[in-house]
Amino acid sequence: MSSPLRFDGKVVIVTGAGGGLGKAYSLFFASRGASVVVNDLGTITDASADIVVNEITSKGGKAVANYDSVEFGDKIVETAIKAFGKIDIVLNNAGILRDKSFTRMTDADWDIIQAVHVKGSYKVAKAAWDYMTKQGFGRIINTASAAGIYGNFGQANYSAAKLGLFGFSNTLAREGARKNVYTNTIAPLAASKMTETIMPPEILASLKPEFVVPLVAYLCHDSCKENGSIFEVGAGFVSKLRWERSRGVVFKADSSFTPSAVARRIGEIKDFKDPVYPTSIMDTDWVGLLEQAKQLKTNEQAGDLSFKDRVVVVTGAGAGIGRAYALLFAKYGASVVVNDFGKAAADKVVAEITSSGGKAVANYNSVEDGDKVIETAIKAFGKIDVLVNNAGILRDKSFTRLTDADWDIVQAVHLRGSYKTTKAAWPYMVKQKYGRIINTASAVGLYAKAALVAFSNTLALEGKRSNILVNTIAPNAGTAMTATVMPPEMVEALKPDYVAPLIGYLCHESNQETGSIFECGSGWVSKVRWQRTGGVGFPVNKPLLPEHIASRWGDITNFEDGRATYPTSTQESFAAVQANFENIEGAESSSKQGGVDVDGAKKAKFPTTTFEYTERDVILYALGLGAKRTDLPFVYENSEKFVALPTFAVVPAFDYQMKNVSFGDFLPEFNPMMLVHGEQYTVIKKPLPTAGKFTQTGKIIDILDKGKGAAVVLGVSTKDASGDVVAENEFTFFIRGAGGFGGKKDSDRGAATAANEPPNRAPDHVVREKTSEDLAALYRLSGDWNPLHIDPSMSAMGGFKVPILHGLCSYGIAGKHIYSKYGDIAAIKTRFASPVYPGETLETSMWKEGDKVVFVVKVVERNVVAISAAAAELRVAGKKSTAKASGSSISVPGFGASAVFEAIAKGLEALPADQKAKLVKNTKAVFAFEVTNAEKKTQGWVVDLKNGNGSVSAGSVKADMSIAVQDKDFLDLANGKLQPQKAFMSGKIKIKGNMGLATKLEGVLKLAAPKSKL
Repeated sequence: MSSPLRFDGKVVIVTGAGGGLGKAYSLFFASRGASVVVNDLGTITDASADIVVNEITSKGGKAVANYDSVEFGDKIVETAIKAFGKIDIVLNNAGILRDKSFTRMTDADWDIIQAVHVKGSYKVAKAAWDYMTKQGFGRIINTASAAGIYGNFGQANYSAAKLGLFGFSNTLAREGARKNVYTNTIAPLAASKMTETIMPPEILASLKPEFVVPLVAYLCHDSCKENGSIFEVGAGFVSKLRWERSRGVVFKADSSFTPSAVARRIGEIKDFKDPVYPTSIMDTDWVGLLEQAKQLKTNEQAGDLSFKDRVVVVTGAGAGIGRAYALLFAKYGASVVVNDFGKAAADKVVAEITSSGGKAVANYNSVEDGDKVIETAIKAFGKIDVLVNNAGILRDKSFTRLTDADWDIVQAVHLRGSYKTTKAAWPYMVKQKYGRIINTASAVGLYAKAALVAFSNTLALEGKRSNILVNTIAPNAGTAMTATVMPPEMVEALKPDYVAPLIGYLCHESNQETGSIFECGSGWVSKVRWQRTGGVGFPVNKPLLPEHIASRWGDITNFEDGRATYPTSTQESFAAVQANFENIEGAESSSKQGGVDVDGAKKAKFPTTTFEYTERDVILYALGLGAKRTDLPFVYENSEKFVALPTFAVVPAFDYQMKNVSFGDFLPEFNPMMLVHGEQYTVIKKPLPTAGKFTQTGKIIDILDKGKGAAVVLGVSTKDASGDVVAENEFTFFIRGAGGFGGKKDSDRGAATAANEPPNRAPDHVVREKTSEDLAALYRLSGDWNPLHIDPSMSAMGGFKVPILHGLCSYGIAGKHIYSKYGDIAAIKTRFASPVYPGETLETSMWKEGDKVVFVVKVVERNVVAISAAAAELRVAGKKSTAKASGSSISVPGFGASAVFEAIAKGLEALPADQKAKLVKNTKAVFAFEVTNAEKKTQGWVVDLKNGNGSVSAGSVKADMSIAVQDKDFLDLANGKLQPQKAFMSGKIKIKGNMGLATKLEGVLKLAAPKSKL
């Protein structure tokens, strides 16, 4: 490793440095020789800045405290100048949260986030800028987030602020480069005071701020020349992002360039097969594109796209591109509100529209009064369907000459104006379940100003369930002002008419694109997305230093090594960070350690415990599944039909699992953040009493190797006071990162693993139920203590927009639907396919097949499947249920072959470990036997001599070789009474698969009976 990167003689300002990441920055830079200004707003009782300063000075470092808000950035910088005489590095780290859905967000929520994150960062950087440029050195780090990059539900204000800082950074990077003042942006994921109370220690250790500091330190060092870049960092993972743009489509620039023409070729527009990587508006040859467009044939159309009966608001529509939009929408039948601050300009456009038979009214309000703009649409036309946020102004100056007034007016019109008009239109769109919104970033904006991109992405997430689609465009079009200074060919290339057709398509009801970014101009349209390097994951059990970052810089920033990805959400972003939790230096993978001890786990003894419940618990469970006061059989103990819902059987078993099963006992390096509840199978042996006391015990049924993860199948048996089994539960948990240990991949456990494909017909019954937004909180009263289902900060760490419902809550709701329609349930199996957010509508579709009900549960608003591969066996009076849990003995009544397979299992178990390993190594095959008895019943057995230490089980799997044989003939073969060649030639044995493995069957059967010859 290279010599330490020092910061002797440098002066560093860290905002928000009283704790968490800011404190870690301060301590590190001081330890490497820097003088530090520790800024934290603090309170009378919270002298966080002083505590950090004392910690630095007690170790011989140099630091002073500052208590000003970042909105007074000049005072913070003044502290540095007075104490140390200069300023070299600014880390804009201070921030706050005001997370709310857009519907509930107030102007105050919006304004305070912009003031602290955006204006605060601007003010500190602005105050430091002249000092940095005059001395020929400066480093600035602005702090974004995954929410800013991808958008995040409930964070429209925060997302806009955070990606806005990336645009701010890019402009500073360009202006400061020649003065050796470099600016970069980071999107960190690190633990804080808040998460310390809800996250397990091993996760906190992976997300400690010290894993973010080294990247920032390297970016701030003299030796680093990175400038204008954005990085995602956390838990030892570091990667770089950039914009990737499709080649797009060039349309003929004539009257055939319409919204319908765009619709016809939208697939080509979004094709990233041959992408480019622009860094500025100058990377595009706009005149060349227009020349190309003029040479093309007339554009083909996709059909008429009408806006009849739609109401469209276009801001800044008095001239230029806004006027082109207004005219286009009116031409296709829309009623248009022409907004422009200039009365004469708006009136002129309205006159153009009405003189051509169209419908339009003018509005003269500033977009800062967005409610008045939208009010005009409601008064004139009764609704609002489409909003195009186009209004804007320019105050172009170098950062050195930029004034606060210049900054504020641009933010007010472009960002807050778009927020205000959207906020006013939103409730109308939500209520009518329809809306189309376009936000305008401009071609410059993608590479300099990006707040509106993040604003759009968050609105796209929140609006999708209400059919409100939101996209961002980055157009390049001329204005009346540019027409006077540009050459004629450039004026022609930048005609607004060559942009409007894209907006027409995106705002049409046929479009389903949302949360996307399009760049357009000169008859050309392309799509833009994020590309992220494969990055580098550093070990989480070792200190991470700037020198490590420097040594792997080529890998961190390499987009060309085939590992680049294209994340589109905070969940996808977090996945790479989460995957690095398992990066333990010096720890061999489980496969190198000889694998997970599956046999040992299956033999493990779990305690027998008691579970007692009352009618109150039964009622709380029903309420936690959305039962209403009118559902008396579920919620009223004095009802003649009062019952415990059948799925209540999972509650005592879940309680047992939570209190008595430690996955770390049999999975090396188990990480609870990597666990997902994948499937649930419950057998209810008899109707549950409404109050009772049970005894329970558990066992590991199996551990399967799924490659990148392991599937642990846990069985819990519940008995009543008389000793009768009341219920048996099987929980299948998927643990990501725990696979690759050489175990078997699948197991057939009958009904517990059945695919349960719905029949090819319409459902026999469908139930829709809108869940309460408080349901996750209510379900916790049935034993769910997972903070992911209640704590917004924890759910955000897991990549979810709000706390999600427990899967067993969705499972219980489906069970309630089935019970209410078809009666009592003897067994129920589900696979959890997607999370459900409280407040969403669940739709249970049911197909009755005899005594079995196959069902699927969907989330209506997002049209995603929440529960799949699901079925319930109904309890029929006088008929004993055939359902049974897995993990029973190999013996199956009615089959003599049972004794042979039990003997094979015992023979395999009796082998010394080295001989067992040798047998598996030499055989390398899974054998499946289909044995038919005298009653014409067929039973499967599996002998697995390919995975782990080998195993024998009842059931069926996809095998290397399958043998079908009669029960009696199989016994004769095993005892050596039947010659295998004669049996095969006479058809008594039928073999499928790899015939060459037949020679190895003799060794299999000899485990049971030495006389066997096959």
